Amino acid sequence: MPPAAVTEAVATGSGGSARGGRRRLPWRTLLAAAGGLALLLAFPGYSLPPLAVLGPAALALAVHGRRARSGAWLGLVLGLAFFVPLLSWSGIYVGSFPWLALAVSQALFVALLGAATAAVSRSRLWPLWTAALWVAQEALRGRVPFGGFPWGRLGLSQTDGPFLSLAAYGGVPLVSFAVALTGTLLAAAVLALVRARRAAGRATATRGPALRTAAAALAAALAVPLLGALAWLPLPGPSLTEGGPTRTVAVVQGDVPEPGLDFNARRRAVLDNHVQQTLDLAAAVQAGDEAQPDLVVWPENSSDIDPYLNADAARQISRAAEAVGAPILVGAVVEGPGRFISNTGIVWDPDTGPGDTYVKRHPVPLAEYVPARDFFRLFSDKVDLVRRDFVHGTEVGVLEMGGARVGDVICFEVVYDSLVADTVEAGAGMLVVQTNNATFGYTDESEQQLAASRLRAVEFGRTVLVAATSGISAVVAPDGSLARRSELFTPAVFVEDVAQRDSTTVAERLGAAPEWVLTALGAGAVLAVAVPAARRRRAAA
Repeated sequence: MPPAAVTEAVATGSGGSARGGRRRLPWRTLLAAAGGLALLLAFPGYSLPPLAVLGPAALALAVHGRRARSGAWLGLVLGLAFFVPLLSWSGIYVGSFPWLALAVSQALFVALLGAATAAVSRSRLWPLWTAALWVAQEALRGRVPFGGFPWGRLGLSQTDGPFLSLAAYGGVPLVSFAVALTGTLLAAAVLALVRARRAAGRATATRGPALRTAAAALAAALAVPLLGALAWLPLPGPSLTEGGPTRTVAVVQGDVPEPGLDFNARRRAVLDNHVQQTLDLAAAVQAGDEAQPDLVVWPENSSDIDPYLNADAARQISRAAEAVGAPILVGAVVEGPGRFISNTGIVWDPDTGPGDTYVKRHPVPLAEYVPARDFFRLFSDKVDLVRRDFVHGTEVGVLEMGGARVGDVICFEVVYDSLVADTVEAGAGMLVVQTNNATFGYTDESEQQLAASRLRAVEFGRTVLVAATSGISAVVAPDGSLARRSELFTPAVFVEDVAQRDSTTVAERLGAAPEWVLTALGAGAVLAVAVPAARRRRAAA
């Protein structure tokens, strides 16, 4: 079937017989799968951000005029085509079951989105409601179950281009909405053009209005990224030193002996690597080859030996801090409280030793702790790789060190809007992401996580420092650009002057309001369709 015929088959789904609808369903399924693959290509690893709009466009075309159950199937297809390859890093060392279980669980939310999109597809202004439903789906997915998993949101694909600026005005939800709205408006233009084509040559008055609708939808689709481009004008540029007093910061990536889960079995080697890189930095400072840092950042798991209990580990960290003459933010695994362990950032002063701490507030379920362990063991014995559960921290991670107020978030916390927002609200002048990606090998996980840091830099107008054990470490400027970055499994040290900013973006002032408003719009549109339909069914019964 030629592409035009496929498009027409999609566009005419609201009419025809049930048998015709079933014949067209395979083409809709292929369209949904193509939309999922287009989304995948937009994300880091392939890094083609403009393609993200094709995901919402494909789903809107596929489900237009369909019943909710068909929409659910098509949403599931798009979700699987997207999440299965996107999250393949999650099974790199633990097997396919955890990876596929995670991917399917996320695709089910897109199935719900497909059903809701189908329900509102005959409504007036359906491109607006559909775009809002994308935000609603991401809001739900980012909260349930076990605190949610907001990975793979539309907004997190936009590491470059006009949509990225919108993070400063409404965070990741507004970026997702803009991407989705552009896609649904393109879908509306396609549907209108197909109606005009079908009316060509007939004695009908429908062709003119259809062409005008197509032109209006296309103009609106182009207007969204244009607004994003204009939104860059008042925002900070790529300078790391403008906007406040500067501090010289060193980011250390010590590397691990080898990729995989077994890196932790050689935890002393990991600590020694970070100590040695810091000693080398100290020598470079003494030789005049590097600037004297005011503070040094080590990654998550840079000391999986508890330095409070192990005197030798404490001596090595103190040795590094004394040599470089600056406090070090150490990522450590700490015993307690009770039967738990803590994923902790420790400010280690060269004179006084360990001081302020931040304990990770959102440990990763089934990776850092196992809820309902007996239940999940029925599906995979890999849960027992997590021998002890990490505790949930309770305090916001703003740490005073080297004359700076450092906002610390650990690893996957960077994708959770509220965890980053309250860190900035508590007075962080710059953000630090301590992370350990050694367990994901040479996959795209590090690139995908770095993309979230780039969105956060724009969202809050702050420099973001990413310190990873094995990469990717980076210095992200307030406009989301990369001032420095490392490669995977390669030691690296960055020394940069970083401004301590106290400016407030619109996104920070609005908080979660854009997400809640857009979610309410989408939910309201579904209710506006579902409630009258339910009443009609009751009346006909």
